Amino acid sequence: MTNRVPLPSTWLGLFSLLAVLINALPAAAVEPARARDFGLTVGVFPTGPLNAITDVAGVLVGHTTVSEGDSIRTGVTAIVPAPGNLYTHPVPAWIHTANGYGKLIGETQVREFGELETPILLTCTLCVWRAAQGLVEWSYRQPGMGEHTINPVVGETNDGRVNDMWRYPIGPEHVSAALDAASAGPVAEGSVGAGHGTQAFGWKGGIGTSSRRLPASLGGFTVGVLVQTNFGGMLTIDGVPVGRALGQYTFREALEAEPADADREDGSIMFVVATDAPLSARNLDRLAQRAILGLARTGSFIHNGSGDYVIAFSTHPELRRPRTAPAAVVTPELVNESMSPLFAATVEATEEAIYNALFMATTVSGRRGTLEAIPRDRVLELLRQSGRIQSGNGSTIESGSGTSNALSVSEIRQ
Repeated sequence: MTNRVPLPSTWLGLFSLLAVLINALPAAAVEPARARDFGLTVGVFPTGPLNAITDVAGVLVGHTTVSEGDSIRTGVTAIVPAPGNLYTHPVPAWIHTANGYGKLIGETQVREFGELETPILLTCTLCVWRAAQGLVEWSYRQPGMGEHTINPVVGETNDGRVNDMWRYPIGPEHVSAALDAASAGPVAEGSVGAGHGTQAFGWKGGIGTSSRRLPASLGGFTVGVLVQTNFGGMLTIDGVPVGRALGQYTFREALEAEPADADREDGSIMFVVATDAPLSARNLDRLAQRAILGLARTGSFIHNGSGDYVIAFSTHPELRRPRTAPAAVVTPELVNESMSPLFAATVEATEEAIYNALFMATTVSGRRGTLEAIPRDRVLELLRQSGRIQSGNGSTIESGSGTSNALSVSEIRQ
């Protein structure tokens, strides 16, 4: 029988103190990553190889991020919908307006003709006019362009929380840089390009993207979505009321009789939806409307001052009709009965793109204020408690380790 030597009381005291100190340590920081990297799966359809809008063949994306001094925090994001001359051979497109409090340039002609004849730019609210000028100048430099009038399409959200947009910080050089850098590879997300100074649900938001690829039995088509977030509501992730649990949601001050945060921005969001399915402008309108359902799943209600626009286009090569032709041009088109899988794919990709914008964003500060990145450790804790992700997945912390004042899912539902 082995005799156990009792530990000196001083040792026991040291061990007790060490345990207290370890438990008091904050949870390890969780680095930016995409929703699926954290183990969160949205919907049922598989993604494309990149899980990005660039999974749609021919689509290119480029960013220019502009950070100058302590007051400029903005940028440009460029989406090139197809190769070749977009003026002589435009792509079918539509723009759906969910709430029209915005400064979108080029909308009326797209809705009149059902076509897109330039790349799409996203930027800050007061940057749209200079960005449009830069897009026009860039377009005229492309091969095959003559002395035509063209219809630049430029969308925006208000990044004035951290960006002095009243200095008109975006110029033609920033637009050209984004367009010239556009590629078909992975898309940078979070606090980049047009998302450098934007928010979502009161946390730092930005650029997010996702895609869905339908099985061959449903057509085998791809849908890709890119968002520029800048809206509010009550953040809900895969059904989990995260905003409520973390105490950050619209109208909280009124409900809890606290002074209102008059500086909070609650709008807007820009969506770009691309597909290789052969869709006419009419069915692209129907497809664009489904992106709003994906937005609603994340907890937005589209408030009064939102500018919420969906730009949808098809890259199917047989749909690119010449601008002029001596005879009728026949193009293929999916029948209405084939649209439902594409609708579902758009909803899923939109929802996940918004989560990616949040999870990938980093804190951005300037003279005008600070937008804090979402507390990923606390969000993952809630998602683990709800069974949306496995314990420990995508994080260096385990559920319940460290310190957190986040409510549990059971407490939320009481």
